[in-house]
Amino acid sequence: MFSSYIVLLIVLAVLIAANAVYWFFSRRQPDKDYSSIGTRMKTWWGMFFIFCLATLFTPTVSLISLMVLCFFALQEYFSMIRGTRKADRRLFLWAYLAIPVQFYWIYTGWYGMFIVFIPLYVFLVLPIPRLLGKGTFGFLRSVSSTQWGLMLMVFGLSHLAYFQFATPEYGGGLVLFLVVLTQINDVVHTLVSLYFGKRKIVPTANPQLTWEGFVCAFIVTMGASLALAPYLTPFSPTAAAWFGALLALAGLFGSLTVSVLKRDLLVGDEDKAATLKKSYLSQIDSLTYTAPVFFHAVRYFFEFM
Repeated sequence: MFSSYIVLLIVLAVLIAANAVYWFFSRRQPDKDYSSIGTRMKTWWGMFFIFCLATLFTPTVSLISLMVLCFFALQEYFSMIRGTRKADRRLFLWAYLAIPVQFYWIYTGWYGMFIVFIPLYVFLVLPIPRLLGKGTFGFLRSVSSTQWGLMLMVFGLSHLAYFQFATPEYGGGLVLFLVVLTQINDVVHTLVSLYFGKRKIVPTANPQLTWEGFVCAFIVTMGASLALAPYLTPFSPTAAAWFGALLALAGLFGSLTVSVLKRDLLVGDEDKAATLKKSYLSQIDSLTYTAPVFFHAVRYFFEFM
C-alpha cells in the first residue's frame, strides 16, 4: 500500500506539472487552439480521482467507482448512436441494467458468472426488447452495436474491479500498475506520432497513430513496467518486461478499435471532428482491451489470482 501511495503521488505531481504547462502556453499563445489538450487534462484528473478510489480504499469502494466509470463510458458510447428509435431506447435501458448485475457477480466473487454473463446471457436476452418493439428496420445494427458497447465499456472495463476481489493482497497495486502503464503508452504514442511520426499505422482508423509512435511507446512502456513492477506487483523482471510488451500491443488494438467504432457511429455527423476531439472514450479506449488481456494473462500464469 505504501508503494501505491508513492506512485500516486508521482502521478499527481506529473498532472500538476502538466496542468501548469498547459495553463502557461494557453495564456502565452491565445491565438492557438489548446482545447483538445484542456479536455484531456480534465479527463485525466477525473480518471486520477476514480483510480485513487479504486486503488487506495476498500474493494467495495473500488467496485462502485469503477461501476460509475463503466456507466459514463457506456452513456457516451450510446450518445454517438444516431437515429435511435423508441425500441432502441428500451434496448439501452436493458443495457444499463446489466451494469449493476455484472458488478454484483464481482462483489460475490462468482467468477464463472462474471465471465459469461455479458458475452452469453446478455447476448441471448438483449434482442427481446427490440423484438417487442415490433420493428424489423435496423434490428441488427441496433442490437449488435449495443452488444459491442456492453462488451467494451462494461465487460472489458469491469475486469478492473475484479482484481481486488481475485487477489486482495495485490489487487490495488495491479490496478494501478495497469492503468499507469496504459496511460503512459497512450501519451507517448500520441506525442511521438504528433511531432515525429510519418508512417501511419491505419490511417482510416486513427490518422494520428504512427509506427514511430508505436515503437517509442513500446520501449517506454516496457521500461516503465520494469521500474514499477517491484513496487506494485509480485512480478519478476522477465514477467514485468513481458507484461509491458503485452499492454503496449493491447493498448494499440484497443485504441484503433474504439477509433473505428466512433468514426462509424458518427458517419454523417456535421460536428464529427469536434465530437471526436472532446470524446471521453478517447481517454479510456485502450483500457477496454488492456484490462481484460492483463487480467486473464495474470490469472493464467500466476497462482495468486
